[in-house]
Formats: sequence, structure tokens, C-alpha cells
Amino acid sequence: MTLPLKGIRVIDLTTVAMGPLASQWLGDFGADVIKIEAPGGDSTRGTGPSIEPGMAAMFLSANRNKRSVVLDLMREEDRGALAELIDGADVFMHNVRPQKLAKLGIEPARLMKRNPQLIYAGLHGFGEAGPYGGRPAYDDIIQGLSGCADLMRRQTGEPLYFPTITADKTTGLIAAMAILAALTGRAASGRGSIVEVPMFECMAGFNLVEHLYGRHFAPPQGDTGYPRVLSRHRRPYRTRDGHICMMPYTDTQWRAFFEAAGAPDAAADPRFATISMRTTHIDALYALAAELLEGQDSAYWLEACERIGVPASPVLSLDELIDDPHLNAVGFFATLHDPVLGNIRMPGVPILFDGERPPVHMPPRLGEHSREILKGEPG
Repeated sequence: MTLPLKGIRVIDLTTVAMGPLASQWLGDFGADVIKIEAPGGDSTRGTGPSIEPGMAAMFLSANRNKRSVVLDLMREEDRGALAELIDGADVFMHNVRPQKLAKLGIEPARLMKRNPQLIYAGLHGFGEAGPYGGRPAYDDIIQGLSGCADLMRRQTGEPLYFPTITADKTTGLIAAMAILAALTGRAASGRGSIVEVPMFECMAGFNLVEHLYGRHFAPPQGDTGYPRVLSRHRRPYRTRDGHICMMPYTDTQWRAFFEAAGAPDAAADPRFATISMRTTHIDALYALAAELLEGQDSAYWLEACERIGVPASPVLSLDELIDDPHLNAVGFFATLHDPVLGNIRMPGVPILFDGERPPVHMPPRLGEHSREILKGEPG
């Protein structure tokens, strides 16, 4: 299949998670992504279980659909090779801290002068204009600064990190989107651009979508924090034999649920009659729903919710996702065959183009494509 980014070349000087996830999206959409690695390789090559040194699980998860070149940027010759690659590229992306750019010869003014059509993307912890600019940042740091840990404190009483690298993954998506927007702008103007993607600002915006709440207004019309999402009762509901997820949302859906649960008084309760009143009394609402669901098995409630038009689902474990009938029916997982690693299961590209799922190619071994790329051979 011909993918939308076919013919776009990306030089990727990012490491760990945020940047590699961003460039992986571009590779999934058809770009020729050239991953530049130091002689020791990306640190994630050693993170998690592995069969072959340098091909650990965390590296596999963020580096499909790429090629790898090894360059030692402490050597002038290799810095020159990188500059030549960038001269012929559409996109250059890095997560090098700003104060180190000049030493490596990759500051934006120099590269944009050599290649005026270049999309230059700097993926940083913080915007360079602010007092945090240039500081190092990892997912845990950004979760703490951007409100993630505070959201967990409000719900559980203790500041905790989300049990996923949410700052890396979210900012990686935003970075890919910003680069695509810059490529679209270049198609109209003929000029490249400099794109700055700061993790802190991206995650602050991410969390404040619903949680700025009453502080949207001056003077404030309430506190920060969306009560429905922060309720300590917002969790999978316990049933007589397990748990389910259930989400009545509209007035009609809540009335239907209460009727099905044999609680007609709750259906007539003015506290639960409208979305505004339900939000005000969210803890009481969710506590009542939890009490009602405990009286029947999961299968009973799943059937009842389907019958009355209330969204509901079982709670799947990570292991159960691998065998989920829907994911398997749509061909979500890809199995790659490697002579050394054997069969490798990979999550597929979730997007379809003209009804087809883009292919998944094996993440590259360290420096696997150095010779062909430095000789100028096409991908």
C-alpha cells in the first residue's frame, strides 16, 4: 500500500520514549525514519526482557518501521555525516537539551540556513523561554509538575504517578501531530519551520482540559478539578462475582439504569435528574450505583445494560487484551518472524488508510542500516 508520508525522510536523533514514539508514528504513516544512535545505542535497547542483546522489549515497542545508523557525534567526521543527512531530509527531530546544540552543530539557525525547507523539531522538557528551560526531564518529573500526581492525591489521598508513561506517550503523539502540521504548512508556503514541543506545557494543557474547571473564569466560579472524574467512587464497579465498567451518562440512561436496578426512588431523586445536579452530587450517585451493582453477577449487569442502552463492559487484564476477540478480528496484532528472535508479537498501527492497516516492520538492530544510508541508498 502507498502510505501518506511515503517520500518523507525523517532524521531522528531522539532517545528513550517520547521522541522515539513520535517518530514511530511518522514511520507507521510511511515516512523513511532514520534513527541516529550513539555507538552504545538507545538506552531502551537494554530495558526489559530480551533474547538478543540490544533488542529488549522497551526498544521493540517504540522503534518499529525505522532504520538505524550509528554516529559518534563526539567525532567531527560523524557530525559532518549527520549534517549531510539532515541536508537531504524533510524533518530533523531531537531531544537534546538546548545548551548542547551548538557543540553538536545542530542548532536550528545553522541547519535551517543549509536546508530552508527543513522541519526542525526540538522535543524538550520545558519551553526554552521560561525559567525551567534547559532542565532535564523524564516522565516522572513531568507527571509531578503537570498535575498528574496531584490528581491521584485528590482521588486516593496520596500523590502517585499514573502507572503508565503518560507524559512520554501523550507528548509523543502531540509531537507527531505538530510535525505533520508543519509539513502541511510547508506544502503551502514552500518554507520549513522550527517546531518546539515541550513536555511540561503539553501535559499541563492535557490535564487542564477538564480540570481547569471553575478557574476558567475570573473571578473563579469554582475550584480546579472536575468532580466526576475525581470522585473516589469512580472505578470499576464490584459485582457479586467480579467487576464491570458501566457509564450511564445522559438523563435517559440514568433513569433506565435505576429502573432496571429496581430503584425507582433514585430515578425520581432531584439530585440525579440532570447532568448539572449529578455532577454536584457525584459521590452520592456513584456510591448508590456501586451498592446496587453488588447485588447481581457481572453477566446479569452486562446483559441488562446492553438491553437498556447503557454503555458497559467487562474489565480486561493486560494479558486478556492479547486474546481479545475484537482486537484479533480487526487484525490489530502483528506477528513478525526474525531468524534470531523468533516470533515477535507487536501491537499494530491502529489507523486504517482506505481500509488497510499499515504494515509493521521489525525494529532495527543497532547500526543495521549505517552502510546503505551513509552511501546514499534509498530506504
